[in-house]
Amino acid sequence: MRTLADFDKDFEAKYTLDENFSNVLVRVDYNVPIKDGRVTDDTRIKASLPTIKHLLGKNLAVILMSHLGRPKGKDPAFSLQPVVKVLQDYLHKEVKFIKGPPPRPSASGYLDVLNQAGGLLPGSVALLENVRFNDGEEANDDDLAQGYARLGDAFVLDAFGSAHRAHASVTGITKHLPSYAGRLMEKEVSALSKLIDTPSKPYWMVLGGAKVSDKIGLINKLLPKVDGIVIGGAMAFTFIKARGGQVGNSLVEDDKLDLARWLIQIASAIGVKLQLPTDVVAAKKIEKGVETTVFPANRIPEGWMGLDIGPDSQKDFAKALQGAHTVFWNGPMGVFETPPFDAGTLVVGKAIAELSGAFTVVGGGDSVAAANKLGVSEKFSHVSTGGGASLEFLESGTLPGIEALS
Repeated sequence: MRTLADFDKDFEAKYTLDENFSNVLVRVDYNVPIKDGRVTDDTRIKASLPTIKHLLGKNLAVILMSHLGRPKGKDPAFSLQPVVKVLQDYLHKEVKFIKGPPPRPSASGYLDVLNQAGGLLPGSVALLENVRFNDGEEANDDDLAQGYARLGDAFVLDAFGSAHRAHASVTGITKHLPSYAGRLMEKEVSALSKLIDTPSKPYWMVLGGAKVSDKIGLINKLLPKVDGIVIGGAMAFTFIKARGGQVGNSLVEDDKLDLARWLIQIASAIGVKLQLPTDVVAAKKIEKGVETTVFPANRIPEGWMGLDIGPDSQKDFAKALQGAHTVFWNGPMGVFETPPFDAGTLVVGKAIAELSGAFTVVGGGDSVAAANKLGVSEKFSHVSTGGGASLEFLESGTLPGIEALS
C-alpha cells in the first residue's frame, strides 16, 4: 500500500523536474450525522485533519470528496454543505464548496466544476458535493472516475470506512492518478493488522449487535486466535436458544441456530471460552421509561424481550476481561440508543477502557458512540472509523481500496 511517505518522495521528485503536483484529490469519510443543518458528531471530520494538514503544509490545493448516506437522486437532505463550517472551524481558513457533477470526458456541460477546481490557489481547500449524487458512483463507472481524475494531479485515499466499497471515488479513480493512502488509512490498517498478525495474549473479542450473521466471517477468522469471546446484544439470544434456553419474544435468527451450535462446539474443542449473558434486562416494548424486569437469560417469559445484559452479566463480562492484553470490541450489549438499555454497553466499554497496558480496539458506530458517551475514547489504543470496513478487513486481511493502492 503506497502511503504519504511515497507521496512525499514523488512530490519532491516532480518538484525538482518542475512538474510538481498542484491539486490533490482526497477521498475522506464525511458520512456524519446531520440534524437541522448541523453536524452532530464530527469524529470522522477530525480524523481526516492530519492528512489535510500534511498536504496543505506542502502548499497544495486540497479537494475533498465524500459520500453521505444513501440518497435517492440529489436529495438536498444529504448535501455535504453543513460539513463546510466544521472544516473551516478546524482549519481556520475558508473552505470552498463545489456543487455539480465532475467533468466527465464523454459529456458536455460539465466544465464548471473543472474551472472551479482549476482556479484553486495553493494552500486552499475545497469540498465537492456528495459523490453519491453522481450517476455511476456506486457502479464504479470508469467515465465518472476519469471525471474525478481531471480535477487533480494526485489522489489520496483516507476514507477507511469506505475502503471496502469498489466505487468510482474509492478504487476507480486510482486507475487514472498517482494514488496513496492517507494518515487515517495507515493508522487503521496498522492497528487492525495487530489483531490478526501479532495479538498479545490473553486475547478477548467482545461482540454485540443484532445478528450472528453479521459477524460470522469475523468469528470464523478470529476464533482460532482468541482466548475468549464475550457475546451480548440480541445476537446472544440465538446462542442461548441454540443451547435450549427460552428467550421469549427476544430477537433470534432461527435459521442460524445450527450455526450457533457448531460455533459453540468448535469453541469448546479448541479451548476458547464463550461467555454468554446469565441474566437480561427485559421489557414488553422498546421505549424509554418502560417497565423493565430482570430475568435469567435462558428463562425469559413469552411477551418479554431481552433488551440489555443484566447486572450479573455486566459484572461477569467485566471480570472475564480482567487481565486481557488484547481486546477487540464490536457491537453494543443492548438497545444502546434507548435508555435504560444502554447500561450494559457502558459498563463493558468502561471495563475495556480501564484495562492497564492492554491493546484495545473499538469498532462500530454504537460501540464508538458508547466510548464517546463515557468520555473514554482516548483511553482505547485505537477507535476505528470503519464499521463494516473494519469487520471486512479483519475477515480478509485486505479491502478493495487497499488493493487499489498496492
